[in-house]
Amino acid sequence: NNAGYGLTGALEELTDEEVKENFNVNVFGSINVIRAAMPILRSQGNGHVFNIASVGGFTGNFPGWGVYCATKFAVHAFTESLSAEIKEFGLHATVVSPGYFRTEFLTSGSMGTPKNPMDVYTKVREVQKLHVIYNNQPGDPEKAAEVLIKVAAMENPPLHLFLGEDAYQMADVKIAALRNDLEAMRGIADTTSFSVNMSNN
Repeated sequence: NNAGYGLTGALEELTDEEVKENFNVNVFGSINVIRAAMPILRSQGNGHVFNIASVGGFTGNFPGWGVYCATKFAVHAFTESLSAEIKEFGLHATVVSPGYFRTEFLTSGSMGTPKNPMDVYTKVREVQKLHVIYNNQPGDPEKAAEVLIKVAAMENPPLHLFLGEDAYQMADVKIAALRNDLEAMRGIADTTSFSVNMSNN
């Protein structure tokens, strides 16, 4: 389930139209495929849905990629729910989070940019320039396909599948940052429940 295209641009400079179209393709495109396929998968009692997200759906710390990452975060979320929903039918779902693979993803035909860019966002422009790396990405799509085939044959396949060393590195950074934030606020932010007075008075 691989509908998607990239969209770069600061949140302030992207229009509603640009944002909604990215969600229409990257989120609703995949959900529409799931709706169409699920009756068939349920009736046959076996099957595996692979929703292609991105490591940008796990960590959004990229200037200018906020909307694209938001769409891929959504893919993570609905795949987790889908997995829980379809277990009773003997079906599996996996959200796939690739790093940079040598596909046509970073070509002009697969990348959107703001119609009205703002010069003040210098960091966003720098990141856009860094992503002109077509045909230099480290990931091999054929090897990625081989991994998906192996996962599809597993009796207990993973819900989350990261592909590529770069994806693992970025995921590790996010997990460490999340753990640091959790521990830094433990003892303050986890005391927000209503107090229960257990006395008989």
